[in-house]
Amino acid sequence: MKNKCLKILLICLLIVLIATGCGREKSKAKYTIIATSFPGYDFARAITKDVKDVEVKMLLKPGSESHDYEPTPQDIIDIENCDMFIYVGGESDSWIDGILNDIDTSKVKIIKLMDLVDVIEEEHVEGMEDDEDEEIEYDEHVWTNPRNAIEIIEKLRDEIIVIDYENAANYIVNSDNYIKAIQDIDIKIREVIKKSKRKELIFGDRFPILYFVKEYELDYYAAFKGCSEQSEASAKTISFLIDKVKKDDIPVVFHIELSNGNIANAIASETGAKVLEFHTAHNISQKDFDNGLTYVDIMKKNIEMLKEALN
Repeated sequence: MKNKCLKILLICLLIVLIATGCGREKSKAKYTIIATSFPGYDFARAITKDVKDVEVKMLLKPGSESHDYEPTPQDIIDIENCDMFIYVGGESDSWIDGILNDIDTSKVKIIKLMDLVDVIEEEHVEGMEDDEDEEIEYDEHVWTNPRNAIEIIEKLRDEIIVIDYENAANYIVNSDNYIKAIQDIDIKIREVIKKSKRKELIFGDRFPILYFVKEYELDYYAAFKGCSEQSEASAKTISFLIDKVKKDDIPVVFHIELSNGNIANAIASETGAKVLEFHTAHNISQKDFDNGLTYVDIMKKNIEMLKEALN
């Protein structure tokens, strides 16, 4: 009798655990948005903030180099089964076209960030390493101009509403709030530049902020183009940048996020310039990802870096 009662008790407990999902499982989101890299992920996350029906994922692992990314079989399955797939376009996403042709994307809304704004050609400035690829290449880092970021968010919002109209009001409020924050960033950048005594930036690194300098009418010199896969600069390039820093009395030499900073450090050691990081928001560290760092957070830090570099 005692064993029978114990058996009934265990069955009842099992039923309760199943009914409550064992207290650990969460209900699955109705819609899934997958972005290849941080900008698309961050913008979609901001638009869908606090909407439980949507899950946003990023394929590129935090802290990794986008040019080296290779999709796993699970990544491909996830893309085929998601509701919206956001990618940048350009060299870092060159693997995507082949995959999209090989899978069923009939139920997936595909968004290419480079199609949402006007793109500009990569350019070669004095002193920059020559690129082996002589074909016309368009800069993929469209989000580095805050005004482009606003346009991208507006268009992403509209596409997300098409997928999930029930939560349209939330998406509109969220996007409006994020856009206001980015507009404030834009205003502050213009204030810094207006008050600055110089309009020139030096990058001992790749230069992924072409859209940024074009928007704010800044001059620049750099070791490589923004989409270059080169990491070792020639003595000629380093020498040119050293001379430029000395001649123009430049106080700061920049490197970009997740870079080893070797070129910037070499220039600084010869000139006494300070080495700072300008974050292009292409990807972030695992720590920053875990802490919920946003595009707005990154741009606020960049404003402080600009103040030092331009004054």
